[in-house]
Amino acid sequence: MRKILIAIAAISALATPATAAATPPTGTYVTAKPTDWITYNLIGLKIVNGSNETVGEIKDLLISNSALAGYVVSVGGFVGIAERYVIVAPSAVKINYSENDKKWTATMDATKDQLKAAPEFKYEGRWSK
Repeated sequence: MRKILIAIAAISALATPATAAATPPTGTYVTAKPTDWITYNLIGLKIVNGSNETVGEIKDLLISNSALAGYVVSVGGFVGIAERYVIVAPSAVKINYSENDKKWTATMDATKDQLKAAPEFKYEGRWSK
């Protein structure tokens, strides 16, 4: 009889709802707003300038202290050959979403030559792919 009571007590303990200690602290979850971006929409996005010329493509994001610090942009090259990367400030690239077209766009006030002349970023060391 004692074994049965111990078994019932163990089963009851397992069936008890989770306590407050198992509840995540406030601020653990966020709600996405319609104006928010996700990386899926940004990676691979072509950047055009005011003349509607493609000047680069967003390849990666640079995160520093839990905030967006820059876009890694590929410049030049062909099918990944002779491609070089530069990091541009988020304020230099304007990202928009058109509700009518259901399309993301990125614009930047720069030419391809200006981006090619910018300091190069290399995927090496801690940033190796």
